[in-house]
Amino acid sequence: MGSIPDQTVAEKIKSKRIFINHVDQYQGKNMAMFLSTCVVGASLEEAEEEDDARSTSSSVIPVPKEGCYEIIGTLKNREAKKPDWVKEVILFENKNQLYEHLVECEVIVYDITEDPDQIDEAVWAVSELHSDLEKLDKPKMFILISSIMTWAKSKPLDPDDPEIPFTEDDYRRRKPHPNFKEHTSAEKTVIKLGKTNKAKLVTYVVCSGLTYGAEENIFHYLFKSAWHNKSQLQCFGNGQNIVPTIHIKDLAGVIQNIADSRPKVRYIIAKDDGQNSLEEIVKTVSTELGSGKVEYITKEEALLNKDIDQADFDQLLVNLRMDAVYVKENMRVNWVSETGMVENIKNIIKEYKSTRKLQPIRIAILGFPASGKSTVAKQLCDYFKLHHIKIKDVIDDALESLQAKARRADSEEAEDDDGSAVEAQELLDQIAESKENNAGRIDDQYIIRFFREKLHSMPCQNQGFILDGFPKTQEQAKELFANEEDEEEETSKETSYDQTIMPEYVVCLEATDEFLKQRVMNLPESVVSGTHNTEAGLLRRLSEYKTLNTEDDTVLNYFDELEIHPHKIDVTKDTSEMMQGTVEKCKKIIGKPRNYGPTPEELEEMKRKEEEERLKKEEDERLEKERREAEEAAEKKRRQEEWVERLTEVRREEYEMLEAKSVPLRNFLMKHVMPTLTQGLIDCCKVRPDDPIDYLAEFLFQNNPQVD
Repeated sequence: MGSIPDQTVAEKIKSKRIFINHVDQYQGKNMAMFLSTCVVGASLEEAEEEDDARSTSSSVIPVPKEGCYEIIGTLKNREAKKPDWVKEVILFENKNQLYEHLVECEVIVYDITEDPDQIDEAVWAVSELHSDLEKLDKPKMFILISSIMTWAKSKPLDPDDPEIPFTEDDYRRRKPHPNFKEHTSAEKTVIKLGKTNKAKLVTYVVCSGLTYGAEENIFHYLFKSAWHNKSQLQCFGNGQNIVPTIHIKDLAGVIQNIADSRPKVRYIIAKDDGQNSLEEIVKTVSTELGSGKVEYITKEEALLNKDIDQADFDQLLVNLRMDAVYVKENMRVNWVSETGMVENIKNIIKEYKSTRKLQPIRIAILGFPASGKSTVAKQLCDYFKLHHIKIKDVIDDALESLQAKARRADSEEAEDDDGSAVEAQELLDQIAESKENNAGRIDDQYIIRFFREKLHSMPCQNQGFILDGFPKTQEQAKELFANEEDEEEETSKETSYDQTIMPEYVVCLEATDEFLKQRVMNLPESVVSGTHNTEAGLLRRLSEYKTLNTEDDTVLNYFDELEIHPHKIDVTKDTSEMMQGTVEKCKKIIGKPRNYGPTPEELEEMKRKEEEERLKKEEDERLEKERREAEEAAEKKRRQEEWVERLTEVRREEYEMLEAKSVPLRNFLMKHVMPTLTQGLIDCCKVRPDDPIDYLAEFLFQNNPQVD
């Protein structure tokens, strides 16, 4: 008897197989990720608390619970890796193979909003299921996710009151955008085929608003431009058109509810409660993530934007007021963004940054004067695409901004000014007075203020920054990183400072006095001229640095106490050009960049440079080879000429030696031998004896002068 309850529980939490097309694309991926963590039937019960899976602030995949939906899916990019939250990926060669997998799933979800090529496959799938109704052993549910563009040309319900929203009850009156007629045809087919035998096959059409959230999809061009600090975000047309939207996790929540509850309504509108215009969306993203400025451009100008294709452009210009009545009244959706994109923009931006891993890198490079802080900081900024924060630049920029604001007080814009011009002038006067009383130096309180404003600016908050040689003292550090919001409350170490500007990495460059002196003395005159990088200037700065940073009271101690432990690097051992050795050490400490990586233009430039370097290397190698061959040929010719010259000399010397040796011999022969021998030969020729040699020998014997 004890096994019966266990069996009941097992049946209650039995998982279901749910098919989702293109689980490697934005919508398929995020819906699959969401549903893989949903227990079958969970939406039928009252939600006790918000699940981590629905949180916009985290991109971590929760551990699936028992009895969750099992995701079966296809890939658009067949070479893509199987996502961790997908149980099985279908790699099919023909539709028959795909159908064999589809009939094993209780729920089939086809999204046709991202890829129009999926329309035919979706219609084929539901048609095949319908034709096999008698053979199906288990009931099937088919859900088509379609676009609000099938309503784009619908006439207002009341011409005198165009703000009355459309609801599911009006779906038969919908008129599609000319480029979305195939979507409407697919919707009609799906609804029609679901009416034959509802016990075997039930079908639904979900009309989805434009999706946002996670890494972003159709609105990504806005988020990317704002994150990259573009001066203005583009709004197409006048921006007054109302754009129906829904968070991707909320759309997945609607799918979960349909799969769990089998609603009686067959056509369901899925959108949030926001009735936001395109202008409101663009302005909100620009304000919260970018410069706050918007540029209105025409359709023709917009189509020149490579980040926007025709289908996305059509959707962004849609003007529809819709109300998801059935979802609000009959579904238990654990909303992530019920009130819409504009109301929830802060959480949506956090989610966007988290999902795309666009987290700022905050670094402070401190150390002795002339230790190379700026040299290292500049190279790290170029590599990580961070903002180089130098004291002089911060002060100059802040004063310039204050002067620009103050000038408005005397201009025609003064009437529209909110008092900031007067405040700016008052602050400038205070700074001027401070400089007079402080030997021309600006008081720390103003410098700290300028730094805080700079570090809280959108560029620094988006990409991150490198503080170059600041703060110099513990007091400056405490004031700069103080958490102003919680000053009156008791706070822990983690919240006792402003986390949005506190450096994650602190690097201290260390060197001996002698090394620093030698470095400054070896600097070229052109670099030293007009700066404090002189020997006298260095000694003064070293003295100040040591006075401000005693053994027990250094700015490094401040970071140490907060458990942000500084990395100390001895630059005296770095003999590389432009301190490359130190830069590489810093790169290892910091890790990988946290940005979009190189742009297509930068990749093209990198490719071009690599090609140029390769060609240059090949050309250098060719020239070097030709030079070596020429040198070898010249050397060979020189050696050959030298050998010929030496040989000639040897022959001459040999000849002269032989000549010298032959003179006495010749004289002797001419005097004693040749006269007798010549006469003997002449007589021999006259007589012509039978044995001339014997005759000659006899002649020489008889006529030998010595014999006589």
